[in-house]
Amino acid sequence: MPTFEDREKGFERKFEHDQEMAFKVRSRKRKLLGEWAAHHLGLKGGEAEAYAEQLAQLGLHPGGDEAEIEAIAKDFARKGVALGPDRIKLEAEHFDREARKQLGATK
Repeated sequence: MPTFEDREKGFERKFEHDQEMAFKVRSRKRKLLGEWAAHHLGLKGGEAEAYAEQLAQLGLHPGGDEAEIEAIAKDFARKGVALGPDRIKLEAEHFDREARKQLGATK
């Protein structure tokens, strides 16, 4: 019969796993969103990868998701891409679901 300590350790392992999975999902989502934005900006290869990485770095800071969306919106406006913050947010939500699917994560 499991003891209280066994149950506590089990909860701790689950919490650690959930935190790790959440980090992986956020990272994958940001990569997918960055690639999508890079495509719309006409970036390819190394430029596209560098752009996606730059956006992912924004997401590591407090308010990161909003900073990322604002940065993409500004870049789109500079390049004349007719997609605003609302559409970018929709795509971010789509890529969050896609990242969860790819990683086998549940919400």
